[in-house]
Amino acid sequence: MEFFLPMRIPNVTHQEKKIALKNGKPIVYEPYALKDARSKFLGYLEQHRPDEPFRGAVQLVTKWQYADRRKKGWKTTKPDTDNMIKLLKDCMTKEGYWIDDAQVASETIQKFYGEPEGILIRVEELS
Repeated sequence: MEFFLPMRIPNVTHQEKKIALKNGKPIVYEPYALKDARSKFLGYLEQHRPDEPFRGAVQLVTKWQYADRRKKGWKTTKPDTDNMIKLLKDCMTKEGYWIDDAQVASETIQKFYGEPEGILIRVEELS
């Protein structure tokens, strides 16, 4: 399956969770920007959810296209690809693309500048 999410790509990543103390105990929470990004991903991904989740090993290819008329080519600034993919994979798990994101046995992540802004996603079952 392959589809494009035409969206302004969030600049917040999964590991930006925060820790606060409540009654002397650490509480992990998501700041507003992270909650907002998660909500946007879930909304876009819901539209393309497969009828049945992938059950075996899968290959995930994502192409993150950032709009910036002043720049061309590969995006070599933050966020790091390993940080930006985690939130997307968690949302794909929640939306039922697969049973567990551990099934992603092959992964290609690209980030570059171009129009329109958004993310191309391809999921293929591996044999």
